[in-house]
Amino acid sequence: MLSEPRKISLAEKVAMDIGRQILAGILKPGDKLPSLREYARLNGYSKNTVISAFDLLGERALVEPRHGKGFFVRGVEAPAEREEDEEPVGYSRVIDTLWLMRQQAIREPGRSHLAEGFPPVDWLTYMRLDRFHRQVVRSVGGLFRYGNRYGYQPLRQQLVRRLAAHGMELGIRQLVTTFGANHALDLIIRRYVAPGDTVLVEQPGYYPLYGKLQLHGAKPVAINRRADGPDLVELELALQQTKARVFFIQTTAHNPTGTDVAPVVAKRVLELAAAYDVLIVENDAMADFKPNSALRLSSLAQFRNTLYVGSFSKSVSASLRSGFIAGESARIEELADLKMLLHIGSSEYGERVLEAILREGNFLRHVSRLQDRTRAATAEGLEVLQRLDATVFNAPEQSLYLWARFGGIDDTRALTTRLLERGVVLAPGAFFNLDADQVSPWTRLNVAYLSDPLFLRSMREEMDRATGLG
Repeated sequence: MLSEPRKISLAEKVAMDIGRQILAGILKPGDKLPSLREYARLNGYSKNTVISAFDLLGERALVEPRHGKGFFVRGVEAPAEREEDEEPVGYSRVIDTLWLMRQQAIREPGRSHLAEGFPPVDWLTYMRLDRFHRQVVRSVGGLFRYGNRYGYQPLRQQLVRRLAAHGMELGIRQLVTTFGANHALDLIIRRYVAPGDTVLVEQPGYYPLYGKLQLHGAKPVAINRRADGPDLVELELALQQTKARVFFIQTTAHNPTGTDVAPVVAKRVLELAAAYDVLIVENDAMADFKPNSALRLSSLAQFRNTLYVGSFSKSVSASLRSGFIAGESARIEELADLKMLLHIGSSEYGERVLEAILREGNFLRHVSRLQDRTRAATAEGLEVLQRLDATVFNAPEQSLYLWARFGGIDDTRALTTRLLERGVVLAPGAFFNLDADQVSPWTRLNVAYLSDPLFLRSMREEMDRATGLG
């Protein structure tokens, strides 16, 4: 005869549930459990049941009471679970575009991040985001409701002033806020590019844009980027042959080459846009790394046939996820409606923080300091590359990126694979081409890290190896 299963008390069931969370690593050593009263109220148990459960956990050495403070987890600390996007240095999967995007989220000591798309954190900490957080949370109104589809109005007013410094004249209904530049590009693609449409992009160019267009079912056609901007002969020929109606371009601080469009080239691009009824999407995510006087297509055109994309991810904080699109009011209204349909609204909390930052005079000093550091790092980086006998595509006065190739090295994807074993991460040139399988000798280098000793030592060894001296 089978014996009846032992009945488990409610206190033991509570202890088992908490114990499973501790052993699974959900509750970690040092974590504080809710108070007895709070746990009882939240779960509908009596206080005596919770006291008994916590006592059982103490007997099993899973928690410990601390006088006057409560109960804390004692469990044996399990090995930290690695996030999916935090691959170890000995990363062996095929190096592709998504791999490079995932590298931007990795922060491991001992790694040399020449592939980094952002400035070093210590370039940005001057802003002290905690001060602005306190300002925002004190004014609670609006933080518990959806915001305006266009975005937080005081922020848009600040952005109108910022763009006026770039020579752009617009009103607040000519701006819609976004979750950064990539979200802005997503909205523009959804509204102005249909699956099967041909669109024009720069090559080398912004590799996440290629992925977005291909995912959307568009057919991107590459226009080669020269030191002074897009190849005008290729651009006009493509417009004649493809009937493309959208051209994505970075006018200043181009990613990856660090180049700026020359005035004569900019003028011709706008003439072609008008002649062929093409929408120019100008991605200026690096605006704060360049002087206000730097040339922008949207300034020259005053938004006729242009949309301007801005972001503060690289100059303030990527965690705020704040960007915007500026353009003619009819286009912006359509994009604001699309944003509302897809996301209801953007983060008013993040936008209030950014508005407080822009409103404070220290922001202009921060930008000035950021540009000074970029200018100094660019000059130092160019000297480093000269000592390595590297060929630089363009030598800008100030840019977060330099586009370079090293003697005797024809495939930077293979180079990247070898350097990963030493803890050096590069951004292979192939990623910045529409055909990522194409072998490229070029690589994008972040100027802030070019003097890193590990990178310098590794590159000298690689170049000796390539010339047969190693």
